[in-house]
Amino acid sequence: MPIYEYKCKKCGEEFEKLVSGNQKVTCTKCNSKDVLKKFSVFGMSGVENPASSGCSSCSSGSCSSCK
Repeated sequence: MPIYEYKCKKCGEEFEKLVSGNQKVTCTKCNSKDVLKKFSVFGMSGVENPASSGCSSCSSGSCSSCK
């Protein structure tokens, strides 16, 4: 079952919900059925971006003074 992110149009509450099939979603704060499914960005932690392997003080990512 996927977890989706929602925002309530009535009270503005943002929440996540584990949803299966055509399950109806209601706001966790005010119980309104007027909710929007938010666009979720896939994220991974612990994965290094090769473009950012240099130091954080320069923009080139490969300056010799960082090593």
